[in-house]
Amino acid sequence: MKKVLSTLLAACVVFTAAADEGMWLLPYLQKMNIKDMRSKGCKLSADDIYSVDKSSLKDAIVIFGGGCTGEIVSPNGLLFTNHHCGYGSIQELSSVEHDYLKYGFWAQSDAEEIPAPGLKVRFIRKIADVTAEILGNVPSTAGEAERQGIVNENIKALQKRMFEENPDKECIVRPFFGNNQYFSFVMEVYEDVRLVGTPPSSIGKFGGETDNWMWPRHTGDFSVFRVYADKDNKPAAYSPENVPLRTDKYLKVSLKGYDEGDFAMVMGFPGSTKRYMTSYEIDDMLNVSNPNRIFIRGERQKILKEDMAASDKVRIQYASKYARSSNYWKNSIGMSRGVKKLGVKAKKEAQEAEFQAWADRQPETRYAEALPLIRESVTASSAVNHDRQYLAEAFLTSVELLMPARSLMSKDEIGDVGAAKKAFADWYKDFNEPTDRKVAKRMLAIARENMKTLPSFYAEIVDKDFGGDTDAFVDYLYDNSIFASEEKVMALLDDFSAEKVAADPAVPVAKSVTDMYRSLSEQAAAYTEKYGEGHRFYIDGLMRMKPEKAWASDANFTIRLTYGQVLPYNPQDGVKYNYYTTLKGVMEKEDPSNPTEFTVPEKLKELYAARDYGQYADRRGELPVAFLSNLDITGGNSGSPILNSRGELIGLAFDGNWEAMSGDIAFEPELQRCIGVDVRYVLFVIDKFAGAGRLLDEMTIVK
Repeated sequence: MKKVLSTLLAACVVFTAAADEGMWLLPYLQKMNIKDMRSKGCKLSADDIYSVDKSSLKDAIVIFGGGCTGEIVSPNGLLFTNHHCGYGSIQELSSVEHDYLKYGFWAQSDAEEIPAPGLKVRFIRKIADVTAEILGNVPSTAGEAERQGIVNENIKALQKRMFEENPDKECIVRPFFGNNQYFSFVMEVYEDVRLVGTPPSSIGKFGGETDNWMWPRHTGDFSVFRVYADKDNKPAAYSPENVPLRTDKYLKVSLKGYDEGDFAMVMGFPGSTKRYMTSYEIDDMLNVSNPNRIFIRGERQKILKEDMAASDKVRIQYASKYARSSNYWKNSIGMSRGVKKLGVKAKKEAQEAEFQAWADRQPETRYAEALPLIRESVTASSAVNHDRQYLAEAFLTSVELLMPARSLMSKDEIGDVGAAKKAFADWYKDFNEPTDRKVAKRMLAIARENMKTLPSFYAEIVDKDFGGDTDAFVDYLYDNSIFASEEKVMALLDDFSAEKVAADPAVPVAKSVTDMYRSLSEQAAAYTEKYGEGHRFYIDGLMRMKPEKAWASDANFTIRLTYGQVLPYNPQDGVKYNYYTTLKGVMEKEDPSNPTEFTVPEKLKELYAARDYGQYADRRGELPVAFLSNLDITGGNSGSPILNSRGELIGLAFDGNWEAMSGDIAFEPELQRCIGVDVRYVLFVIDKFAGAGRLLDEMTIVK
């Protein structure tokens, strides 16, 4: 039986990479990037950044929570990340009496540091190219389903062996380059993580939704946590006996700043890019998925925002939910705008025409089938995905009442009642019935107006019993469902029966939505298989068509490095943006008419008036707040360290810029910028504003 191995390895590592575009794999830095990096000013060796045999910069970088990056900045497990990355934990720990979102929090000793329930950090301990083990026995004649079946079995076997070799670690295998290449990752997971400090939202979220994705920016987007371990320095569940993690590798913090053109790099965990997206997918994104997301989330956010403004309790309950929703909502608006304005579809069509002409000249290959397979899949799945997206956005993630109903409707009994009660208590802490009722009314209405096929409960209940009046049905639902009340759910858990759950009016709604979503997902699976095959051939073919080009794999929340320079940019004709902002801009943006986004704390005003910047001022005597670099980042890079040529921390990446929001699909070297908070502003806030100078004492600060 003929076996095939991907030739992507050769394509990936032989050629010198461009400095602007690329989220590069650490094992290939020596062969692929370091020469170019050093020519741009980097003072480190590839081994300094990533080494198999010794401690390296990589060991100071962690996955923070479920979707961000953090960095260790002291030998005692002190960790920096973005304020918006820590926001969920800060919100969970807040209450009306202890409003850390509004007023901030600073532990004045280790004993005051607050455990953050459920928060974990992951250190990458081993990385290996396992392509040969995953694809080595795949026959060249295998269809996509057979191929994926063999691959899945190989991954399962490899992970089993990895767990046996690393019993106390987390082991994963991830695909790259459209499932043409595979890497394994061994991670050490620490689950005792504590909140050390956070600025108030008036600093950490300064500018709010208005400034999100925009430049110039003046947001102190950082928060401080600490990783704890047991007495043997090993991962352990929270215990009062745990001690701060002792770390051999941590980042030095630089007060030296930067100038225009200086070398900079980011190491972190970029979440997802689609640089190999075709013009067919762009059409679907512009006409279906982005408009749906923008509309549905926008309608829900109006309701949440109004209720949050009217009540501190609701503001705290929904702060994290609103932030998560609005971030991707505005991203989708900017993405569509950028794709249209920058002519991304036309660029993709030109690349596709070139590829198809090349593929048609390749006898005895299937490259010529790649684009037709993608086109057929996208075209056929569009209608299915439209309704599927409405179910996900308008029901499963927006109507919160359905969540506890879905969790209990398939259970015959409750195992650990105490654990179940705690889980539901945690959930109901951030549930406000009147707000969710308003959301449900709007979601049921817009689903009826826009879905091609509705969930069965509309015909079976809403139309039959309520004359099609969705508002009346929602009122009945919330007035009569157990799941609208924490007290009633707790009583149910004390005397649980499947019959009681089945009789609840929320259950047929939840079941109807869930069943339809499952059915549509099964329909989409056939199209997904066809797309996966075309996507795999397309990427492999592109790399064979241009073997001299340095190709980077799409982001998939695995550790990567990107490098470039500190640079300004010209957003439009006649306009040039400086590459840094200062505290002066914070004062200029204060807006009493918009207190939720542009409030400046009195203490910060006093420090500004006195120009009491201490050692954190730049050589011009200004206090820097944020800065720009042409580093290739995306979601997941939030909280990533921005490092100078010596690997010292100069800032934390927290955003991209509005003019290049199409960057996840097509990198725009003249426009695309990473926005970072200057570490000097971070230290200034910790020291001068918060009076938490004890934290600086444990860092290595380079002056």
